[in-house]
Amino acid sequence: MSAVGAMPAQLLTGLDLALEARGLCLDYAGRRALDAVDLQVPARRVTALVGPSGCGKSSLLRCFNRLNDEIPGCRVSGGVRVLGTDAYADAIALPDLRRRVGMVFQKPNPFPQSVAENVAFGLRLAGLRSRLELEDRVEAALRAAGLWHEVRDRLGESALRLSAGQQQRLVIARALAVEPEILLMDEPASMLDPISTLRFEELVVALRERYSVLLVTHNMQQAARVADYTAFLQAGRLLEFDATERIFTNPRLRETEDYITGRMRETQGR
Repeated sequence: MSAVGAMPAQLLTGLDLALEARGLCLDYAGRRALDAVDLQVPARRVTALVGPSGCGKSSLLRCFNRLNDEIPGCRVSGGVRVLGTDAYADAIALPDLRRRVGMVFQKPNPFPQSVAENVAFGLRLAGLRSRLELEDRVEAALRAAGLWHEVRDRLGESALRLSAGQQQRLVIARALAVEPEILLMDEPASMLDPISTLRFEELVVALRERYSVLLVTHNMQQAARVADYTAFLQAGRLLEFDATERIFTNPRLRETEDYITGRMRETQGR
């Protein structure tokens, strides 16, 4: 089956782009994980990446902040642009790229430090030393992550004492503290209970007012609830990209319809 190009270009006409992939290929030690992917991710919107396990969603996500660089034998070709800049140009400073493009992983990964120190970690790393400014930035990030009112009296406690849902929002606050422009999220709600998932989804919807969000999810209902646009991948290829409502109500491809309706059986692996 040949790949089908992304939906007609006029969909994104007039929208600023946060991320763009052109002819993107990714190989792990000779095994192709992404094959000629063309994708435009609009700014200040939520875009969901969906598809069977092992189709390349997480690999694509990591191309945008070059986390794949850390994997031995990984080779990337094609074009990747972040906020209009070639992300793989020789002059790109990776710390700056990863500050502008924050990452939230599937499993919450708070540091074994206090709630406040978790959020302040990146700020201290960047050289911020003013106590008052640190406190203000920590509070602002916790408010942006919808967590301030739950932890404002627990800032000195270990972050490991928070619930899983609170830990995930803490990790988001840690990412927001360094003022990124884009957030990459790799199945961030997959380990949360239903109440925590609802709070997370409300947070994602609120974040799109200021940030561009690219979200990997296996939860089709979640994609339908929070995403403005949805991209469907299969076997390393982008088969369909469209406004989420159209993807879920009138997809162009049978493969897309089979997946979102549950008729396509998930494969194993990532």
